[in-house]
Amino acid sequence: MRVSTGTIYETGTKLMLQQQEQLMKTQMQLSTGKSILTPSDDPISAAQILSISQSASLNDQYAINRNHANSSLSQEENVLRKITDVLQSVQSSTVYAGNASLTDTDRRILATELRSHLESLVSLANTTDEKGQYLFSGYQSNTKPFTQTGLTVQFAGDQGQRLNQVGPARQIAISDSGVDIFERIKDGNGVFTTAANASNLGTGIIDVGSVVTPSSLTGDYYQINFTVAAGVTTYDIVDVTTGASISTGNPYVENDVISFDGMQLSIKGQPENGDSFTVSPSSNKSIFNTIEDLITALETPSSGQPGGTRLTNSLNTVLQNLSNSMENILTTQASIGARLQEIDALESVGSDQNIQYQQKLSQLQDVDFAKATSDLQRQDLYLQAAQQAYIKVTGLSLFNYIS
Repeated sequence: MRVSTGTIYETGTKLMLQQQEQLMKTQMQLSTGKSILTPSDDPISAAQILSISQSASLNDQYAINRNHANSSLSQEENVLRKITDVLQSVQSSTVYAGNASLTDTDRRILATELRSHLESLVSLANTTDEKGQYLFSGYQSNTKPFTQTGLTVQFAGDQGQRLNQVGPARQIAISDSGVDIFERIKDGNGVFTTAANASNLGTGIIDVGSVVTPSSLTGDYYQINFTVAAGVTTYDIVDVTTGASISTGNPYVENDVISFDGMQLSIKGQPENGDSFTVSPSSNKSIFNTIEDLITALETPSSGQPGGTRLTNSLNTVLQNLSNSMENILTTQASIGARLQEIDALESVGSDQNIQYQQKLSQLQDVDFAKATSDLQRQDLYLQAAQQAYIKVTGLSLFNYIS
């Protein structure tokens, strides 16, 4: 068979180019560490690599989100810890204010200190994160949540909780609304609250009371009215909401239990004729309102009687509400702690998943360096052989043999 010179050249060139292409591909595999350079090298594996890479990328984003959530919640927890410290200081001052040896001037000085504590609380409630977003403003992260005018503090945010996607099927709250932390705090014992009438003249001091039969609670407003006649003290209990008389002419015994409609309480001291006490359903009272009431009580002259008794009743109410406020903050801190634990658990799962993704990707696309190096040497040898053969073949000519 006769082979044309053009065919010889074309076939030789084609073979060398094929060897060069294989050699360059192996060199690229060794330099990149990847066995699949283009989808056409292995379409099925390439599709799997794409899917796993996307999952790994999402997993990395969840890790970033978890880090942000951890940072936000840790900062919030730190702020709440500082707020608790301030409230404990206010509580100590409230107890001290009940010292009978203090004068009106002493209490006014104490009230000045409490004004500073109130400003500190407002400042802490307006804390921002590293991005300048307010922690306790709800969804309105750029809105200052609390504004103070004198002793009055108002909330300007909303009730939302900002969420962060920390896992494929899990969103977690990375903030808490100031409404829930500072505003929605039940006064009294959480079910009802007791108070002495501001015009009382006696020394009667009422306690916070407790619930004994929840099923008997009505949610009505009550009034306990005292009558002193011929040296005998009695009291009537009236349901103010319905106007009905619960009981009348009850003999008063100091510190004795007074029970009605599922509730019980006691009064110590000696009420005067016409003195009264109220029992009403608990309502929301903010931390700031509680401190405002405390400052007002301390700035009001209370030396002697009945000022001393009024002050004692006010301080008892404030102490109970402060206790409720701290309990509410502790509940929020417990919630934050639970969320931080969940983030840690999700981070552990995410780390394990990332290792699995990397292992699978390695199995699919990482080059076998020993095999690739051997292939490179073999392909280089083939290329050299093809080049030498090409030179030999293209050098064949009858003219070389004509003398």
